[in-house]
Formats: sequence, structure tokens, C-alpha cells
Amino acid sequence: MKVLVTGASGFVGRHLTPALADAGHDVVAMTRHPDDYSGAGTAVFGDVADEDSLRTAMEGCEAAYYLVHSLDSADFETKDAQAAGSFGRAAREVGLKQVVYLGGLGDDDDDLSAHLRSRREVERLLADAGVPVTTLRAGIVIGDEGISWEMTRQLVEHLPAMITPKWVKTRTQPIALDDVVRYLVGVLGLEDAYGRSFDVGGPDVLAYSEMMKRVADIEGRPLVVAPVPLLTPGLSSRWLSLVTSVDPQTARSLVDSMTNEVVVRDDSIRRLVPFEPMTYDDAVRVALRDRARRLGPDGSADPAPSGDAAAKGRS
Repeated sequence: MKVLVTGASGFVGRHLTPALADAGHDVVAMTRHPDDYSGAGTAVFGDVADEDSLRTAMEGCEAAYYLVHSLDSADFETKDAQAAGSFGRAAREVGLKQVVYLGGLGDDDDDLSAHLRSRREVERLLADAGVPVTTLRAGIVIGDEGISWEMTRQLVEHLPAMITPKWVKTRTQPIALDDVVRYLVGVLGLEDAYGRSFDVGGPDVLAYSEMMKRVADIEGRPLVVAPVPLLTPGLSSRWLSLVTSVDPQTARSLVDSMTNEVVVRDDSIRRLVPFEPMTYDDAVRVALRDRARRLGPDGSADPAPSGDAAAKGRS
């Protein structure tokens, strides 16, 4: 199948494109800088803010992956809504059979953060255009250079003791990057998945504090976490941007979302794409191994997490 991947240079996209190629698909990698692209597939220019470029990029494709999120912008809700509307219209006009979207976990009955509400709105806008949409809703994706994972790792490695906000007690269900990619590849062309949303997660449901403690144990580092109720979301985000390489706007959006419990409520995806997801500890070990390989023997200071909008948010 010929398939378009938006955000092909991002955190998830650059792992998805080779997996799709290995599965025998003809991959078209959409990027704003095709001359600089060195990943799997054929690079093509496309910008979600330019609807004409989307139609051109999609030409000849049967399906597309939508891995776009503008979490580092103060007006990300408006930008994401406009982009989703444009993408959906372009998908309809060129006759795509399926759009696969990577969204965010969260209970619809909860008072969702602006970030998670935006993810839901993107789902709706993509579907409203008329092309069948398959949504995979994920919490934190554990993989080298993922923003939420980098925040966790850097907090553990930079601070042996933390006075933390109360959101560290919120439960989440992290998932390994390799497993997200496996689900994304698995639903492509699967008619039973058309027009449906699926929760995806690993086997462990953990509070954020427990996630950090497990990373510390794996790395052999001391860690004391002392939650206090006085740190507001604004103060929390400033603290995160000082201690980690996550920019202040992204940190604020992440902190706002960390008040929402994000766990799998419906595991029906396990029957459509059956395999055993990696444990949190194993996912951490893989992420740390991949980082060591990327940096080489000399290592380096922590850079800002890389990638396009697909790498933002809880990914």
C-alpha cells in the first residue's frame, strides 16, 4: 500500500517509516524540509498549514498517518484544529481510504486538560471530513528523545531529591515506542479498525512518582520524591523548564495534562493486533540503550528533545 506519513522526521514518525517499509508498504514521508530528509521512504514537501501542499503530497496514496501536534505553541488548540480540518478535507478530496491518528489517552468524562481536549477535537475534525479514521490513544511513549520520557529521565538524572507537585501521584499507563509503532503498522488497511478509537498502553499502570523511582533504580541512582500541594501548574512548569531541556510552553501543557489520569479503559486493540507489550522497566532499558548508542562513547549534554509536532505532548 502507498501510504503518507506526516511528521516523518519526528519522534514517532522516524521509527514508523522504516517499520512500514519493512512491512512492504510504499512510504511517502511528508516533511517541510524534504532536501534534509534521510529516513525511510520517498520525501515529499507538505505543510499542514498549506492545504494545497497536502493534496499534492497525498496524491496516489491510499492511506495517511496523522502525527501532528503543536504543543510548543501558545495557541496550539487553534493551530491543531485548523490543521486537522485542512488535512481531513485534503484526504477526502484525493480519495484516501483511511487516516490513522495518534492521539492521547484520557477519560471523556474527566475534566480534560486543554492538551487532551485538543487531541479529541483533532479526532473529531479528521473524522468529520468523511474519510474513515483509526485513532490510537496513547499516554506517555517511552523512547529515546520523546519529550515526556526525556522530562522523566532528566529529572531523575539531575535531581537526587525532589519537592514535587501533587500531580506525581496521578496514574498513567506508559507504552514503549516500539509497541506504539507495532500498533500503528498493525491497523493500516485493517477494515475492522476503520472509524474506531483504541486505547493503547503497556502492562504497567504507574503513578508518575513510581515511574521516576523505577528509572532511578534501573540507573542505580538515589531518588527521594516529596510531593507538596502548594506548587501550582504555572510554578511546576517553570520548575520543569529550569531542570530539564523542555521549553516552558511545552512544559506548561504537559503539566496541565498530568492532572488527568490516563489509563487504558478498552483493550480491544489487543484482539485486532495481538502481541504482548513491553513492560515499563524493559521500555526504559531500551530507551536508555538507544540514547547511549545515539550519543556514542563520549556522550553529551542534554539537548532539547528533537522532532516535529508528532514528538510533542505525552509522546
